[in-house]
Amino acid sequence: MKIKASKNTLSGHIQVPGSKSHTIRALLLASLAEGTSNISNPLPSADCLSTSRAIPLIGAELENDPAKLEEDKVWVVKGAGSKVHLPSNVIDVGNSGSLLYFLSPITATFEGWSIFTGDESIRKRPVAHVVDVLNQLGAQAYISQPGAKTCPMIIKGPINAGRKVVTEGAVSSQYISGLMMSAIRMNGTLHIELTDPKETPYLTMTQKWLEKVGVTCRISSDFKHIEVDGPVDLKAFDATIPSDWEAVAFPLMAALITDSKITIDNIDIGGTQGDDAIVDIFKSAGADITVDKENSCLVVAGGKRLTTENLPGKELHVKISGFPDAICAIAATACFIEGTTVIEDAEVCRRKETDRIKVLKSELEKLGASVEEDADYMIIHGHSPLNADGSKNKDFKLHGGTVDSYLDHRIAMSLACLGLGLAEGEAVTVKDAECCSVSFPHFFDVMNGIGAGFKSE
Repeated sequence: MKIKASKNTLSGHIQVPGSKSHTIRALLLASLAEGTSNISNPLPSADCLSTSRAIPLIGAELENDPAKLEEDKVWVVKGAGSKVHLPSNVIDVGNSGSLLYFLSPITATFEGWSIFTGDESIRKRPVAHVVDVLNQLGAQAYISQPGAKTCPMIIKGPINAGRKVVTEGAVSSQYISGLMMSAIRMNGTLHIELTDPKETPYLTMTQKWLEKVGVTCRISSDFKHIEVDGPVDLKAFDATIPSDWEAVAFPLMAALITDSKITIDNIDIGGTQGDDAIVDIFKSAGADITVDKENSCLVVAGGKRLTTENLPGKELHVKISGFPDAICAIAATACFIEGTTVIEDAEVCRRKETDRIKVLKSELEKLGASVEEDADYMIIHGHSPLNADGSKNKDFKLHGGTVDSYLDHRIAMSLACLGLGLAEGEAVTVKDAECCSVSFPHFFDVMNGIGAGFKSE
């Protein structure tokens, strides 16, 4: 599916879906628990649906009608508890790196073989780091194809907590979260040493989930030392999934680069998602964003000149390693910010659904942006459509064109939203835009509800 985006003004209220990160953690922990758990406001995205299909393979049961999961406001999980078992079939994680990296360490706690694979994108994402840590814990873990570094991956357990894991932690935080959850089924305390921890807010998210279900977990202030005590007999729980800050980023950026005023309702103000840093990042460049904690909403007023002129060195510096999924929305917005934006400590962004630094540079340049890249950073030399006196800025040269999503949901959403801020008569066409369903089902319909005017071609 192709989506065409052109200049439009947004208004009204919008609510983004529940958090993918929270939903997948909730489903896996509920599957390990004894009894029936109720998960409210789950995200019915492709990745979460992949998780719903995986948990029956270890003995859990999702009691909802599979055909109605997108409609159901509460997902009911009958946990496997004491009857949890080795996966009964190959686990196909679809496009979900979270599911792959979370569940593989958990299945490694069983006696016997587990096999993991996924779609074409997953079969390009690295798993050598997972193989390494599982082998450190006594597993026999292998990549099935000689010389490869990606799935299919096969694992023979069980792993045990008698050995300390030492790993970099820079490739991803997700396999570290998977190890933390696997400790639930181990005898003793699992010790994890990270030499270069990244995406640390997600480790805190996992810690809070473990503590919610009665697991004792300790993380040092520098995130280099993690301890999780097991075994724990989990009991069923009820939980409400907060809205997804990774999804908030797109209506937020769309409003900022257009002459719009919107309210984003039901935001997570609990501080469990590192992507909420985007508010302060954009505000530092002059964005008009109000956080209404009493009503759990954001009020965003666009049409303002965004600039780096009041920042140190007249540059906007964003250290992205703690919230790498925000790079797409930040880079696209930076094209509308007068001055230089430096997105640094960004190597982890090369190991997502795509090499997002490479892809963003390629596709933004097709639309007239000035972008530099190196191994660990990208630089955007942006221009506001407006001069300081409110007149049109002749240096603003973004234009329309056809761009490729590379089947990356966040690339697709950021490029589509960018098209809303172009001059009259210009348009951006995004190829393979249906991939947005991975994290934001019905994204274009929801955005059209506040006036985006996206058109399917």
